[in-house]
Amino acid sequence: MFRLDRLNMRIIGHLQEGRKSFNKIAVALGVSENTVKARVRKLEEEGILKIAGYVDPEAMEGHQIVYIGVKLKDMNYLAKGEEISQIRRVVSVGVVTGRYDLIVTVHLKSGFGLLEFLSEELGKIERIESVETYLVYKGFHIKVPYIVDEQELKDMDK
Repeated sequence: MFRLDRLNMRIIGHLQEGRKSFNKIAVALGVSENTVKARVRKLEEEGILKIAGYVDPEAMEGHQIVYIGVKLKDMNYLAKGEEISQIRRVVSVGVVTGRYDLIVTVHLKSGFGLLEFLSEELGKIERIESVETYLVYKGFHIKVPYIVDEQELKDMDK
């Protein structure tokens, strides 16, 4: 298992400012730019760090975050979690303790709402006993990856 040392943690902290250059990070930490580049590359290779653009769904018209509690008919948590994580619009899936087996975070937008997601996507998954949805009316510090939908791009070209 990869060990996060003090320098790695400080580099990750500086990367919270998504457009901060490796050179500025190196100067702030008193190391060379090549050290920062090598460390970031290693963190990415180890699957610890992923550099990506995230959006605030509340700042975009028609976008919404929904949390869905999923109760399964059996204890196949990992396989079902992985399967659900591959569904269109799913941001994340967590295997959890408590009332539900999985908590699913979904990023919806106009033209593909909660009813479509539940019936056209989640409804295709076998061995789900029940679901409970939680629409986020107001979120704080919720940022999600913007998933580009190829069909949506085609529709925009028309």
